[in-house]
Amino acid sequence: MSDSLERLYLAVQAAQHLDPEVSRTARLLSRGPAKAAKKMAEEAIEVVLDAVGGDAEAVVRESADLLYNLAVLWVAVGVKPQEVWAEMERRETLLGIAEKLPKAATPALRRPLPAEAGRPIVALDSRRRRKHS
Repeated sequence: MSDSLERLYLAVQAAQHLDPEVSRTARLLSRGPAKAAKKMAEEAIEVVLDAVGGDAEAVVRESADLLYNLAVLWVAVGVKPQEVWAEMERRETLLGIAEKLPKAATPALRRPLPAEAGRPIVALDSRRRRKHS
């Protein structure tokens, strides 16, 4: 998935210098980070509303719009996808794949996977914490 987002980011980055009269991306970027952030927020709300309404097909469509607008926002504020991936890696290393694990979790809840030695992983269900075997 990160490859797709990186390609999208590169396409947005390339479009920033196009004519804003012709390119929607160039037009969004020419209006500054605040406009890009507003558009991303609008798409996020649409995803949420469609999810609450149970319309999975609309969630898919709006999620694609959301990811596009996220890439636009990244370009507008100078964030590179690699920086986001590095932060995700940092969090996984610290907390396991379940990023929202309580910070006071004991080391017994974490154990490395054979395929990813050195990377902790924790599975959570809605009732209790448990180790994955």
